[in-house]
Amino acid sequence: AGKFYQHVPTETSQATLASVSPVFAVMKFDKEGNTTYFEKKKTELYQELGLQARDLRFQHVMSIATRNNRIIMRMEFLKAVITPEFLLILDYRNLSLEHWLLNELASQLAGEGQLVTYSLPFEFRAIEAILQYWISKLQGRLNTLQPQILETLEALVDPKLLSVDRSKLHILLQNGKSLSELETDVKVFKETILEILDEEEVIEELCLSKWTDPQVFEESTSGIDHAEEMELLLENYYRQAEDLLNEARELRVLIDDSESIIFINLDSHRNVMMRLNLQLTMGTFSVSLFGLIGVAFGMNLESSLEEDPRIFWLVTGIMFLGSGLIWRRLLSFLGRHLEPPLPPHVPAVLKKSQPAAGRVEIKNSLKGETFGLSRSTLTNQ
Repeated sequence: AGKFYQHVPTETSQATLASVSPVFAVMKFDKEGNTTYFEKKKTELYQELGLQARDLRFQHVMSIATRNNRIIMRMEFLKAVITPEFLLILDYRNLSLEHWLLNELASQLAGEGQLVTYSLPFEFRAIEAILQYWISKLQGRLNTLQPQILETLEALVDPKLLSVDRSKLHILLQNGKSLSELETDVKVFKETILEILDEEEVIEELCLSKWTDPQVFEESTSGIDHAEEMELLLENYYRQAEDLLNEARELRVLIDDSESIIFINLDSHRNVMMRLNLQLTMGTFSVSLFGLIGVAFGMNLESSLEEDPRIFWLVTGIMFLGSGLIWRRLLSFLGRHLEPPLPPHVPAVLKKSQPAAGRVEIKNSLKGETFGLSRSTLTNQ
């Protein structure tokens, strides 16, 4: 009875763990490109593959690792386990992967596609197919962003526009954010491949068929061994990621330069408005200054001048003439202080005198050398 009661909690705990274990929707590809679908619990799957539970703990990260002659690839939402005989794609549903899995991946694994590694073992084709899919996905995102960004920048940088369209700025902000996310994803992809390239042991472990059938990798048809083949494969996609990152950086620099041009145009229009406001203020000041004469005559003071019929036109003429002269002087003062200074003029006499000075120096040096030679000659004599 004691033994029976001791086993009951253990069986209950195992049943509880089995009931809460996640279920993977798995798509399996073999060497001939045949596809099968099935669902399997996580505990059963990692036991069949000879892995541990943490090996199938797929976070939303990017990594390529080997474990027990298995390659575990994490490409964010793309989760794959590669063996020398088959490829498993886990949790492929609702991830927009069906088109690629059904129409492209099966043919590539069977050697019908344009993969460079079609003559190499199965794991080479599987790795290249997944890397090619991911780099093409990144390239597609860049191809979608690039025309949108260029069109928006062309509309914003137009110097004829006195104001900036706020809707265009909002679109540019969203595209800039998407471009930053793309740059981050490309950098992570590049760093993931670089970590493998820096470790020769990891490159050796990626060649799974070496451990199951060593004769396959004794020497390839091109005279390059298995590790070098895998290294060339990874370097190819590392270089493609580098080119893609350079294109994204050029687009980022173009956005920054366009923003500078937009700010310069806005500052130019702002300066024009400020200059016009300053001119009107100076004109108002000039009219107000000489308007004091009219104010003085408008006072209810008796003098002999108001009896003369010509004094009105004389005072009005003095007011307008004085206001115009003062405004003109203020505008000339403003023009002298706001216009950029001209570059200093180099007189033609100085330009002509420079070669002459050079010739004088050469003549003096020749004279010194001649004088020294003649002096030494006299000393010898």
